[in-house]
Amino acid sequence: MNTPVAHNTSSGESTPAIDWKVVLRFAIIALLIPLVLFITAGRIDWWQAWMYTILTVVVSLVSRYILYLQNPDLIAERARFTQSEGMKDWDKGIVILIAIVGPLAFMITAGLDKRFGWSAEVALPVQLGALIVFLLGYAFSTWALIVNKYFSSVVRIQTDRGHTVVTAGPYRLVRHPGYSGGIVAWLASPFLLGALWSFVPVALVILLYIVRTALEDRTLQNELPGYKEYAQRVRYRLLPGIW
Repeated sequence: MNTPVAHNTSSGESTPAIDWKVVLRFAIIALLIPLVLFITAGRIDWWQAWMYTILTVVVSLVSRYILYLQNPDLIAERARFTQSEGMKDWDKGIVILIAIVGPLAFMITAGLDKRFGWSAEVALPVQLGALIVFLLGYAFSTWALIVNKYFSSVVRIQTDRGHTVVTAGPYRLVRHPGYSGGIVAWLASPFLLGALWSFVPVALVILLYIVRTALEDRTLQNELPGYKEYAQRVRYRLLPGIW
């Protein structure tokens, strides 16, 4: 859940044991990315797909390790996914589409685009620029994840975790920086892979991000004490000056 929160990690707290189910789940996802890309493309000599896979896995691994050190209880919260108590009913379908269906559709479309040559050739400087933009978007989302102790994978008011509101880090700029960074990374991905037809599923995922942001923001304003006042100070949800 993309909510501004107080970062309150005591240096005296002991770090809990690693949940190996979470590690196994991450390993499966890390293997699934190249499998889907290369199987649908029908080839493995696709350096952009290797680069996309390596960047995604390494950045995710680094961010989760930092999260494990700073907010280890958030890893358990995010691992509950759709089993989280108090999850909004309308989010159950949206989160599956964003987290599972959308990425799979994107990778399958990109692989088929590469196999059948649907897209025009993307110039190398454009691909390298997209790589940088991809990393910047991912970094912005990671910043929000690390700062936000309540950055759940689903929309719910986390009363069981002492859910509170505060401005910190990227939340000084927009109210939902995790989504902002995610959208930037998504927009760069088709250029990075040189598969422009994958913009079709990307556009649908971004639309879902916008819908989810609006619904989540309304939920927070109605149910989380102090959020309305925060929203008056930080006016924009995703993009400063626009929305």
